[in-house]
Amino acid sequence: MGEAAPMSLTACVLSLAQGRASSGELVERALALIDASQPTLNAFRIVRAEAARAEAAAADRRLAAGERVPLLGVPIAVKDDTDVAGEPTAFGCPGRFPPAREDCEMVRRLRAAGAVVVGKTNTPELGLFPFTEGSAFGATRNPWSLRHTPGGSSGGSAAAVAAGIVPAALGSDGAGSVRIPAAWCGLVGVKPQRGRISTWPDRESFNGLTCVGPLTRTVADAALMLDVLSGNRPGDRHAPAPPTEPYAVAAAREPRPLRIGVSLRHAYSAAPVRLDPEIRAGVLRLGGRLTELGHTVRDLDDDDDDDPRYRMMGLALMGRGESGVHGWVKRVPDPALLDQRTRETARLGGVLARTLLPLARRVEARERRRVGAVFERVDVLLAPTTASPPFEIGRADGLSSRATQRLIAGACPYAWPWNVLGWPGVSVPAGLTGERLPFGAQLLGPAGSEGLLLSLAAQLERLERWQERVPPHLPDALVAA
Repeated sequence: MGEAAPMSLTACVLSLAQGRASSGELVERALALIDASQPTLNAFRIVRAEAARAEAAAADRRLAAGERVPLLGVPIAVKDDTDVAGEPTAFGCPGRFPPAREDCEMVRRLRAAGAVVVGKTNTPELGLFPFTEGSAFGATRNPWSLRHTPGGSSGGSAAAVAAGIVPAALGSDGAGSVRIPAAWCGLVGVKPQRGRISTWPDRESFNGLTCVGPLTRTVADAALMLDVLSGNRPGDRHAPAPPTEPYAVAAAREPRPLRIGVSLRHAYSAAPVRLDPEIRAGVLRLGGRLTELGHTVRDLDDDDDDDPRYRMMGLALMGRGESGVHGWVKRVPDPALLDQRTRETARLGGVLARTLLPLARRVEARERRRVGAVFERVDVLLAPTTASPPFEIGRADGLSSRATQRLIAGACPYAWPWNVLGWPGVSVPAGLTGERLPFGAQLLGPAGSEGLLLSLAAQLERLERWQERVPPHLPDALVAA
């Protein structure tokens, strides 16, 4: 059992800048923790041991010369859907993928900030599931309970951060795939505004559904990652206006008194949704904490016109998502090796790319106006991140595609509408169940509201102190330290 919380990203940066640690030491520590944890957590698909050691040595020379950039020498992990030069991008799929010829834009920005990429983390095939299991790598497990999933699809990144292997990791969020594992691993997970972080070499990812975001232990760490990663390249389909100030500055500032609406409404789901009573109580408890902080908090009843009016937004989710899977499967060397559910989704996506996808793009502005009307009456929404606590490993084994979708729809109905809208959301820890399993709550805002959401999340963090919670299943090397 570990007692001391793992180092935060900002603590690593400070330690390196002050000469209390070297990049070589931090990277060796991360590599040792990966090695120690793989038999249990299985968070990594690729470990860049030799390359990371060489990059750490170069970072130490730069530090010794007095150079300072935001993440110089810090070990970071990225998800298996991310192009790192010289490494395959398998996106959770089986088969032999060629190495990427060059870094994608987000990795280029990490390197420009001095980060050392120690490895690529596990994700289910094409990010389709909110659990991280697959024939290519097995099952990734949750540091809070080895019987349970860390969530998905950025489950490997979440497990790696929660276990203290790395202080921060990148995920991608197409229907909650950063926020869901953040909730189920007790982390902060940010889905930024669509286009805030470039997805180049893709002009947009999964037809604009998917955004890149950080998974961290603290809000300050998430803000630092957003500052490093934000920006665009020529040719990006979505390029929002840059923030008026760094996110780290926004996160350090007390927010003004806000109008916060607690919303337990979910969009129409393909399966019955039962909000777990402990999660409901946890979200309402956070609402009470926000009241203590001086904000005006009110519950938005399901019959209240003030609650978001989602209607049939699920059609837009399918149009963008399934057609995105259809496009990505074309990159897979041997599609016959894919899970039957992945292949069925890809086939459906081929049809939806010609029908629902054009419709989804046409109605997007109308959906934003309809749902966005709630922000005429509140500044921020507080909602559950998921309806259920983490699944047990193997819960979806042997299920048909339809049965799997019903399982997902019933457990995770709260995150994906913000992917359809393209707006930012931050998942923060909301507590632990009676079985000591983490769950989360979302702070949701309109376009371009990342700074406000981070400021509010940081204020709540100072009261809740969730970063001090430590999962029981840390790598032995970290416990010994």
